[in-house]
Amino acid sequence: EAQDARNHTLLTEFVLSGFSSSSELQHLLFFTICLAYSMTLIGNLLICMVTVHPTLHTPMYFFLRVLSFLDISTASVVVPKMLVNLLSSDRSISYLGCVIQLYCVVFLAATEWYLLAAMAYDRYVAVCHPLRYSTTMSSRACLSLVLLSCCSGKVVSVVQTAWVFTLPLCGPRRINYFFCDIPPLILLSCTDTVPYERQLISATVLVIFTPFCLVVLSYACIISSILKISSAESRHKTFSTCSSHLTIVTMYCASGTLIYLQPKSSNLQDAKKILALIYTTVIPTLNPLIYSLRNKEVKEVLIRVM
Repeated sequence: EAQDARNHTLLTEFVLSGFSSSSELQHLLFFTICLAYSMTLIGNLLICMVTVHPTLHTPMYFFLRVLSFLDISTASVVVPKMLVNLLSSDRSISYLGCVIQLYCVVFLAATEWYLLAAMAYDRYVAVCHPLRYSTTMSSRACLSLVLLSCCSGKVVSVVQTAWVFTLPLCGPRRINYFFCDIPPLILLSCTDTVPYERQLISATVLVIFTPFCLVVLSYACIISSILKISSAESRHKTFSTCSSHLTIVTMYCASGTLIYLQPKSSNLQDAKKILALIYTTVIPTLNPLIYSLRNKEVKEVLIRVM
């Protein structure tokens, strides 16, 4: 116990192992991820710029602008450090840096999940109760939903980060991951983590499945209303607007569930790294493409701005 305590006090930094020790693969990953990160920044910044246009002052575009900001933040918390590690032999990260990175990742992920549920509610009101839409989804209501999402994300992040770093992390200090996340940090603990794993699964259900169930319920009502529309063109337009959001929700749910439902499974670490890369790099790149390329109003304003 004294040795464990001494190891815990001496653990002042971690080493992120990343993806591979092959220099050729690392260079390929560097250019690929660098390109994806550039596309994430450019695409989401364009969305932020375009959606402030006077013709796009609606709740849907307000939520889309916040979602783009969260995507930029998520990628920026993870990707720059990962790119440096791909070209450097020193892959260390300080204890405090790891705490901050984990806090930011969990906060942004949880906030984004609650925001996606708010966006589904917005689509539900727009399709199922169009006459009450302007009063129900007022500017004050939209801002309240965003603040509620941020507050919920902050609570989840504080609790999860505090619980992870109160565990006795006895080493080794090498994290088999490319950023500080909950599952690889649990593997460094020298104590029984079963109670914490159960708590993490409960938190996953609360953060992922509760918003997902609200999204599914909203879209069940939306599809029911769409089927009642007599015009085939109107049905297609309405469904096309909603399908973009549903695509993003499905991608987030699939990757997040597979990462966090088996937190201490060392056999799945490589698969989890790929899923985490999709979650932090690929999906933020796809968000602007999915939302803008299938939206005529956004494309028209984008062309005008360019």
